[in-house]
Amino acid sequence: MDLATTHTRSPVSRKPINPNYDEAYPSLSLGKIRLKHIIVALLLSVFFFFVFCFISLHAYIAWVLSNPTVAPLYSNPAIAKGLQYEDVNFQALDGSRNMQGWYIPAKDATKTIVFSHGYGANREETWVPMYDLAHYAHRLNFNVLMFDYGFASHSNKDLATGGKKESQQLLGAIEFAKEKGAQEIVVWGFSMGAGTALQAGLVSEDIDAMILDSTFLLEPDTLYHNIKQNIDLPRQPSLEIMELLFPVLNGTGLDQIPYAKVKSKDYPFPILFLHGTLDEKAPFPIAEELAENQSNPYSDSWIIEGSHHELLFREHPREYLRRVSAFLGNVQTVE
Repeated sequence: MDLATTHTRSPVSRKPINPNYDEAYPSLSLGKIRLKHIIVALLLSVFFFFVFCFISLHAYIAWVLSNPTVAPLYSNPAIAKGLQYEDVNFQALDGSRNMQGWYIPAKDATKTIVFSHGYGANREETWVPMYDLAHYAHRLNFNVLMFDYGFASHSNKDLATGGKKESQQLLGAIEFAKEKGAQEIVVWGFSMGAGTALQAGLVSEDIDAMILDSTFLLEPDTLYHNIKQNIDLPRQPSLEIMELLFPVLNGTGLDQIPYAKVKSKDYPFPILFLHGTLDEKAPFPIAEELAENQSNPYSDSWIIEGSHHELLFREHPREYLRRVSAFLGNVQTVE
């Protein structure tokens, strides 16, 4: 070997790096795209799942509100107060259903008090307590009509509609009282039964006076107020969702309840509004606003400091009956 001989090494051939990585490694690129699609799909699935849960929660609330649990009747006027009564049946004014109730006649009386019970109750409405007030009205020589709204019936139950259907049922009760000889009719309503009475008063000419205890008027504000008492949902879009769901679930939309007309109406007959400042279901400014609209000189209101929803008689029995007696006395004097 010639040590002087120099050796040159052939240059190593290097393949240039492909700047287009996706084309050089297509399987890796497709894998990244698939991963992005999976992540987007998962995020959308989670989003729509929460939307579904949110809407389902509102649907459940709307369904529960439309289907109140009502206890069966446990007594009657004879057992509770020794009052003789008749089991009666009559039709809602629109003929939509048959109504059941009790008629308690007073001797030679031509004036009748029709009780309009509240939501989630029947004609007994024990927490008022209704039997005591029926007995009191009978002692004042009023005939008394107590009946169940459709949502309180156990044989043919209706959905609660915030007064839309119930006002027709109350008008049927008023018509029945007229058929029994009533020349003067006073509607004594409680909670949603008071709001229903006001709706009936928009179209009836047969009502001579109203006594309204803890008036509840189903409108967006009071609906949201009551929902928020149980679950802290945002006002928006909860109200919009509920307004969409009510017509689907019970056939009645909030826009079908004439709450705006009721709140602006100056009724031709006298009304006594009774309300507590600690009413957790129907804020008392509603009653104040309604009372301010009335121009009848015998209309009146009693806003009771510290009293609760439909517990006014229990909490202030003597003053409650004194004010009701004075109001009924004025109405009869006018008649």
